[in-house]
Amino acid sequence: MATQTTAKPANLKLLHTTVVLQTAAVFLQSVTAGLMMTLPYGHVLHSAGSYTLWVVTVVHLVVAVLAWRPGGGSPQPIWYAAGFLALITAQVYIGVFHLTALHVPLAAALLVASVVYLFRIRR
Repeated sequence: MATQTTAKPANLKLLHTTVVLQTAAVFLQSVTAGLMMTLPYGHVLHSAGSYTLWVVTVVHLVVAVLAWRPGGGSPQPIWYAAGFLALITAQVYIGVFHLTALHVPLAAALLVASVVYLFRIRR
């Protein structure tokens, strides 16, 4: 089921752009996770990427609200953005406490969810 919105095209374009950035940031986090295992400074890149991803996700939530409110579109993107923000926040804490058994599968699920949502809103 595609997301139905009647928001202004500029707002939808901005929403799409933030989801593209979010998806790219999630993907880059998997790259920096690999670097973390192979380079002495890889953990710095992974940590910086996690906070960057968190900020991008907050921006995604703000843009989803802006796309919904003035244009009268569907609030469905807000629920996705809020859920993703909650999961990213949990992911940051799980990573800080080195709970790898939870951190890695959640990371994979977040990447898949972000890619699926990206393709969903492109329609």
